Amino acid sequence: MKAKNVNLLFAFVAVLLFCFSCFCISKMNQTSHELINCRNHILGLKENMLHLKNKSVDNHQNLVQVLNQMKHEITQTANASGNVVERKVSTLSGNEMLPNGFEDIKFFLPHLRKMGKIYPDVATGRGKAGVSFALGVTTIGRRKHTYLKQMLTSILSRMTPEEEKDSVVIVSVADTDDYLNYVVDMVKTKFKRQVQSGSLEVISIPTFFYPSILLGKKTTEDSDSWKMKQVLDFCILMLYAQPKATYYLQLEDDIIAKQMYFTKMKDFVNSLPSKNWLFIEFSELGFIGKLFQSKDLHDFVHFFLMFYKVKPIDILLNDIFLVKMCNLGEHIRHCMHRKKEVRVQYRPSLFQHVGIQSSFPGREQYRKDIYY
Repeated sequence: MKAKNVNLLFAFVAVLLFCFSCFCISKMNQTSHELINCRNHILGLKENMLHLKNKSVDNHQNLVQVLNQMKHEITQTANASGNVVERKVSTLSGNEMLPNGFEDIKFFLPHLRKMGKIYPDVATGRGKAGVSFALGVTTIGRRKHTYLKQMLTSILSRMTPEEEKDSVVIVSVADTDDYLNYVVDMVKTKFKRQVQSGSLEVISIPTFFYPSILLGKKTTEDSDSWKMKQVLDFCILMLYAQPKATYYLQLEDDIIAKQMYFTKMKDFVNSLPSKNWLFIEFSELGFIGKLFQSKDLHDFVHFFLMFYKVKPIDILLNDIFLVKMCNLGEHIRHCMHRKKEVRVQYRPSLFQHVGIQSSFPGREQYRKDIYY
């Protein structure tokens, strides 16, 4: 009896082991099928990625071909034109945004009222904006004399990399295409890095900006016409620079800058307890080294345009102080007491005038800033 029970027990255990083995074999087969499916999915994904890669390579080659074709067409157009200047059209299309200042000047220059939207030609520039300082320079040819390269070397070489990044130098050429081409060639050769980074721009003023009495032979031989044109040159440059920076520094093309001039200028501006100043003089001479807050430039330009036929711009700069800051009926001596608060003077001068040959033909000048 006992032997029979033992046999039944062994038989039961054998059945359990057989069932467990069948279960394990079934699970292993199921797992194997899942692994095979997973492997097939991975292979499919790899094949899709390879297809996408090939398609991307084809697209890249197509883009390269298109770009090369565009470069070829641009080169052909430039060669056909024979002009090295990469100009932006001076009369903008109706869809382009335009700083309001250029529309405002039509009120003061009636000959512009029949024209569309007006703007200077951009000979070379990257549209750099949102910086702290814009440095403006107007220039015209001085026959066999030029100080512009020396001036730009002085200005640009005495900035730190951080200061260059936070500024833009704008050269405005108010002369013939021959001189404009010379300036563009010079800056692209001598200041290639600054041009490529957008820290140096060259613009030109189309002749249609000027009234007919300021064009032609009379401009170069008549002192009054020359002074009137000079005021307009400064005004157009100011309007172009206004939206680019917080501050605008007016320079001339025949000066040199003192070592660390930019650092000293920036530190001085930041040290002022109030922003209620009209302008800061970093040089006493003429219109050199005058710093303005860009938000005020429209007011200055409107005043200059109102009287551009009457006085030179440096005299008008003094007049605007009297108009804006002196109260009606107030004695001039009382008004002058407030001069230092709004017409701030920095000592010693950060800029020295070095040009002897004037931009007015046949005239020589030996102005020096005694505070340099």
